Parts: sequence; structure tokens; C-alpha cells
Amino acid sequence: MPSERRLYVGPSLRRLRRDLGLTQSDMAQDLEVSASYIALLERNHRPLSAEMLVRLAQTYRLDVAALAAESGDDSARLQSVLRDPMFGGIELKALEVADAAANFPGVTEAFLRLYTAYREEQLALADRTVEGRDGEEAADPVAESRRFLAARRNSFPLLDDAAERLAQAVAANEGLAGHLKARHGLRVRRLPPDVMTGATRRLDRHRREVLLDDTLDGASQAFQLALQTAYLELEAEIGEVLAEGIFETEGGQRLTRRALASYAGAALLMPYTAFARAAEARRYDVEALGRQFGASFEQTAHRLTTLQKPGQERVPFFFIRVDEAGNVSKRLDGAGFPFARHGGGCPLWSVHQAFRTPRQIVTQWLELPDGQKFFSIARTVTAGGGGFGAPRIERAIALGCADEHAHRLVYAADHRGGGPDQATPIGVTCRLCHRAECAARSAPPIGRQILPDDFRRTLAPFGFSDA
Repeated sequence: MPSERRLYVGPSLRRLRRDLGLTQSDMAQDLEVSASYIALLERNHRPLSAEMLVRLAQTYRLDVAALAAESGDDSARLQSVLRDPMFGGIELKALEVADAAANFPGVTEAFLRLYTAYREEQLALADRTVEGRDGEEAADPVAESRRFLAARRNSFPLLDDAAERLAQAVAANEGLAGHLKARHGLRVRRLPPDVMTGATRRLDRHRREVLLDDTLDGASQAFQLALQTAYLELEAEIGEVLAEGIFETEGGQRLTRRALASYAGAALLMPYTAFARAAEARRYDVEALGRQFGASFEQTAHRLTTLQKPGQERVPFFFIRVDEAGNVSKRLDGAGFPFARHGGGCPLWSVHQAFRTPRQIVTQWLELPDGQKFFSIARTVTAGGGGFGAPRIERAIALGCADEHAHRLVYAADHRGGGPDQATPIGVTCRLCHRAECAARSAPPIGRQILPDDFRRTLAPFGFSDA
């Protein structure tokens, strides 16, 4: 007879028990085993037999495959963190990392929390260093929220998993409107802007209604319903993720909570497993994916930046949204792109030129001063409108990845501006870019002496010394 598979699911079993609100004694009674045996399973001191796995699935109506797959999540998360360059000089074998995660789940979780806290502090230090602050000035709520998201690479598996389960219930109720009616007794109504008085969505608890501005397009209406559903049903999960952060301001905490709720709403419309599979199948064609899932171009591009669930990673993307004046209103990074934290970006990047060709995708290879190369697409998107005379806001968004992933994108295959060898040389921002010959420069780089132009004037706005 073949030997029984040895399966260790300690952390997953502990999370399941806590989600169900059970003690170890309660679970032991349900499964007709001893409480000490449950404790040994949770500490990975005993493997979970096939018989016990089936008993768990039957007792708590679980997906056996999902429970078994979750057992490798902590190992995958640990592997992902240990790829940070700070661990580059340490020989870390995959088998050793897997053994550590399996045999010491508590230590693994403690290490992961510590690393996340380190990333947040590292980003906060970068902000203080660039601004030259001594820590006495008021904290920036927007910067706080961005640091929280950046430290976690804009990936929240807990919200992805919860939204995926909720999406199944929504489908069973024939859509979001049906689900809100069946689950919460809420009717969806669409009203004109003058009745909504400036709101795009409002929950009227007295009349048991969710009110929507009827000038919203289909994708925006769907997202607002998904967002309201997330606030109603995923509050505990959002709160659990939010509790991991340390915020100096109430505004920073509120902005982050809003970002997490939007993340959950998008995950409800575009469930992780199905969306990740479709992204690969369609070679990350943003417009095609948007039509498949009923989402806008921007919503779809935003969702592509979140596909970094440990063990199920896809292409890591960065995302930025700017207006015609160059102001950044959204910035997300899962690809290691060094965004300018302060000041404007590089004018040679096509995201600033996309306004010349509205709603057309512009592709570009980019090369940073340190030699890193990225591939980006840029396109304008429109907010507002919905009627004659209604105000519209035009913005440009860029989505990009490191050059080693570009071959997986449909856009790179049809790129007509050459390959990475013809990459446009850009800088993070003028103050940090030392390309002396750049004619688009708006400021000299920090630490370089500006030369007089009494006898010689360069093509670049500033001439500066080599030292």
C-alpha cells in the first residue's frame, strides 16, 4: 500500500478555528479527537492525515483542496520576503525555508510582521531624509497611507480570500443588487445628480436603500455596489489588515481604510484566482480584461498591481495616475520602480505625453540612471461627465513592469519604438538625476555645482560640474 501523505497545515488550521470562533476543545469535540491532538496539529508537531482532512471538510463544509493549498502560504510568503536584497549575502535554500515555515509557524509569522514593520519605517525614513525634516513637523496623512500600501506591495491575501468567498455568494444571488437585497434587505436605486446632492453613492439605512448617481457608467456603478458590499460584509477583515499599521494621524488611518475597502471591492468584482488566470491567458491586455470582468480600464490596471499573493504571483506591476499639471493622485508599486516621493516626475516619460493622444495606449521602454530598465504603457482616462455640460476630469495612468517580465505582455510584442536597447533614458526626478545632457531638466541635481555660462552655454538648461 502506498504510504499516507504527510500534510502539515498548522497555521491554516489555527486560522480556521479562530474564524469559526472555536476553542481547541470545541474543535476536538466536533472531530471526536483530543484537544491535545488539535494543539499538536496547530503547532505542526503532527501531520494531518487524509482521514482527518476529510473529516474536517465534512464537519465544517470546507474545500479540501483549498485547505491543503493554504498550508504552503507561509512558506511562499517567507520565500518572497527573503528575496529582498538585504538578505543577498546569506545562502538560503528553498528546502530550509520551507522547513522553517512548517516547523516554526509562530516564529515565521513573527519574522514576517517584523519585516513589514521594517519596510514601513524604511519608507518613512526616506520621506524624512528627502524633505530634510527633523520629525517635528506634522505628519502627512497621504504619505502615511502610501507607505502602508508600499510596505505590503499593495497585496493583501486576507482580503483577496475573503472577497473570493463573498463573490461566490454574490453569484448565487444573481449579482450585487440581488445580494444586497437578499442578504441585507437593501434596494438599489439610481437617482439624478441634483437629488444625490454631490454624492455618487449613499447608504440610506432608514429607507433600506443604496442610492447611486444615475450618470455613473456601468463599471462605476458596479464598483460602488461592490464597495458598499465590502463595507457591510468585510469590515472585520479590513480592520484586521488595518490593525497591522501604525499611524500618526487619524487622516492617514482613514485614507488607508478607504484604500483597503476599495481593494476589497475590486477583489469582489475581479476575484483573485479567476482574474489571475485570465490575465495570463489574455497576456495582460487591460482593455480585454476589463470587458471580461465588467470593469473600467483604470480599475483593471489597478487590480493588476495586486497580483502578488504568495505562491500565486503574476507579473509585478507599478501604477501611477497624474493630471495634466503633473500632480500625482495615485501611486502603487509592486515592481520596484523608484517613484519620486516629492516633486514632479520625469517629463520624458510617456505618461506625461499621453494627453496628446486621448484614450490611445502609448508604449515605452525606460532606462533609469542606474541601468534598470522597465516597460510601461500609458493612456488617458476620464472621470465625471455622464451628461451634457457635466464636468469631466482627464488624467493619465501608466502601468509598467521590469524588463524581464515584458515578454509576457501583449503590448511588448507589438511595440514599434524598438526594444530595450532603444529605451528612453529618464530620471526619477530632476533633483536626483545626474544626466548632464538632458534638455528637459527643470532643476540641477542635488550636490552638483552649477557652472557659469559667460563663455559657453550648453543645450541643457543647467551646466554643472563633474565633481
